[in-house]
Amino acid sequence: MEKEQITLTSLQRMVDEWIMGTGKGYFSELTNTAILAEEVGEVSRLMARIYGQQKFKPTEKKADLADELADVLWIIACLANQTGVDLQDAITKNLQKKNERDSKRYL
Repeated sequence: MEKEQITLTSLQRMVDEWIMGTGKGYFSELTNTAILAEEVGEVSRLMARIYGQQKFKPTEKKADLADELADVLWIIACLANQTGVDLQDAITKNLQKKNERDSKRYL
């Protein structure tokens, strides 16, 4: 079975359907911003242990980096949905900005 390709638009829709169906609705934007900071912290902690000088404690369960990154993406989709941001459009514009601004920056 082939994996379904998820676009940013379909991600936002899937997150919204889950939140409104399975979940109990969205947390407030401020709460979700705090959750984003927490999730990014979890990614940072893993990066320091996997790629940096810190090491896992012997009793510490090794977390899955892919899952932690997906948690960050999930909460970003939540915030985008709550604030009316179309992530597909936003990343397209952001890439265009970077290409124009930085086209010769790293030559």
